[in-house]
Amino acid sequence: MLFFHGGGHILGHIDLFDGPVSRYVSTTGVPMLSVEYRRAPEHPFPTPLEDAYTALRRLHDHATELGVDPARIGVLGDSAGGGMAAALSILARDRGGPVIARQILIMPMLDDRTTEIAPHVAPYALWSYDDNLTALPALLGDAAGGPDVPATAAPARLEDAAGLPPAYVEVGQLDVFRDESLAYATKLSRAGVPVEFHLHPGAPH
Repeated sequence: MLFFHGGGHILGHIDLFDGPVSRYVSTTGVPMLSVEYRRAPEHPFPTPLEDAYTALRRLHDHATELGVDPARIGVLGDSAGGGMAAALSILARDRGGPVIARQILIMPMLDDRTTEIAPHVAPYALWSYDDNLTALPALLGDAAGGPDVPATAAPARLEDAAGLPPAYVEVGQLDVFRDESLAYATKLSRAGVPVEFHLHPGAPH
């Protein structure tokens, strides 16, 4: 499993996520590779995604020597990392591989057009609309929120979800990314992609 950390594409690094990743591995027995992708604004789109794709290619190419089944490589991320995992799934499909076996999207950041928070969510929003207004232009520049953002930058803009890997999506009811997560799970499901979706009552980001 390739793991991509959160931080709105502008914050964080793999050392901060050693604890959660270690718990994932201990609980599941699945080995994980944390990817230290470069972050905006110093490295705007598509650099972080190309870093992710390079990691996927490297893991796939060296799978045998690492004892990894290349047909069972998945991607996992939370928040911005969840958006990264979703975008990488789209990019790998469009480039003809490597094939991703599964995408696990935890409270994923998917849509650059999120413009407001529901009133009952706002008091609990650990990641807010104002945070989006900082992070998304850092990643996308003046294109953020406009008509020309590709799905590999904001997966919610995806038009054709056919052929994407099976997905697990979870988000809290009090998360600013709730509606875009639900919409993305629905979009995948309507395209015939197997989807498991969980909405956690009362849970924030």
